[in-house]
Amino acid sequence: MSVVHELLPGWLLDHLAFINKISYELHQHHEPCCSKSQPTSSVHLDSLHMDSVSSFGASATFVASTNKPENDDRENCEMFIQKYVFRSELFDVSKPYITSASHKECQESNEKEDLVDDVKKEISISVNGKKRKRCVAFNQGELDAMEYHRKIRGLILDGSSQLIQEGLTSGFLHSCSEKRNKCSEPITLPADTCNLSELCEMAKHLPSLNEMELQTLQLMEDDASVTEQDLFSRVVENTSSFTKMITLMGQKYLLPPKSSFLLSDISCMHPLLNCKKTYDVIVIDPPWQNKSVKRSNRYSYLSPLQIKQIPVPKLAAPGCLIVTWVTNRQKHLRFVKEELYPSWSVEVVAEWHWVKITSSGEFVFPLDSPHKKPYEGLILGRVREKAASLLRNADVKELPIPDHKLIVSVPCTLHSHKPPLAEVLKDYIKPEGECLELFARNLQPGWTSWGNEVLKFQHMDYFVALESTN
Repeated sequence: MSVVHELLPGWLLDHLAFINKISYELHQHHEPCCSKSQPTSSVHLDSLHMDSVSSFGASATFVASTNKPENDDRENCEMFIQKYVFRSELFDVSKPYITSASHKECQESNEKEDLVDDVKKEISISVNGKKRKRCVAFNQGELDAMEYHRKIRGLILDGSSQLIQEGLTSGFLHSCSEKRNKCSEPITLPADTCNLSELCEMAKHLPSLNEMELQTLQLMEDDASVTEQDLFSRVVENTSSFTKMITLMGQKYLLPPKSSFLLSDISCMHPLLNCKKTYDVIVIDPPWQNKSVKRSNRYSYLSPLQIKQIPVPKLAAPGCLIVTWVTNRQKHLRFVKEELYPSWSVEVVAEWHWVKITSSGEFVFPLDSPHKKPYEGLILGRVREKAASLLRNADVKELPIPDHKLIVSVPCTLHSHKPPLAEVLKDYIKPEGECLELFARNLQPGWTSWGNEVLKFQHMDYFVALESTN
């Protein structure tokens, strides 16, 4: 369970426990009596391998299964189970990103809250022992952000405090004094050696498949070899009850059981639509445009117009729950509520908040920091049903979704690795409902995931292998 505690204000989640409960177990066959003079030429079971790193030609192929022995006698093979867990140090957030001392200096130089009623104010700033005066003016976006923070500050503080206190009492969170004697080693993040988004761009130049060839590719135990086009132009499903490993451009990725994905960018979503499947919940984490992204050029982003063009109406089942992650920019919040959802015939029903804390229960950023806040928003909406659908579904009762619920968790140190929503949303969608995540960076059992970095956090470097068993 990812839900550690559930109280009236919301939930305290354990993101790491959610990942590891997936049970990443890789089943591999080995022949115990193989002679050293007769090396086997078979590849690992359930591996997907492309022979050439630079070639996208006809000779490059993906292998989706092991080469069977000539007599296919599996009784003479031993089954080894290799288990993997996500690296726990990637959730080692034991102290705030900005200390209280830094925040105090920030407050002394930016008295923003005092300027809401009086937009322009002279403030005194100490620079090298001298005092100088400057006039500070805030644009409308900054003023809107301050007003928004003022409205939700109380519920963020009060609700988080209740959940944090529950976590401290149960021992899930640890007080600062308990952590003080533990020296945490610097975290070395895995190198981004395979740029999936660039790979998607390259795949656009591959020959297109016809309609019949665009059926879903199911990776089962006895898969045959498939071409490299399949991975980029078809929805790939791991229909088995155990983990599979694929190798793409020399990089290894773990696919959890009962998961499916489409690796593509927004211009190549048609394989998802060709599945003729609709979803009962769609979670969206758009790459919002902001100044830091524009400056760094590290991440691609989409304009509001491009986001509106995502074919959500074709993917959503009647009454589908739409959940969109939104940054704290009021421009984005207004866009989702006033433009995006109406264009998709989605009615806003609630706004939730993800509150990021340390393992000792402190906010990762000071709550009143004028720069970065320790929370992000989620806008929840329902697809408005037509009159005929309403009559057909009259007997289906949906629980009303409460407003301003909190999701409190220790964040992953990896950029944009959001907490899982499956367990907090289960009461608001029908049992065994179809689930879809757009702009995903990881996979989940029972979910279909799409994005141009959909396998990013499934990379082997983010996992640790435990001792294998047979």
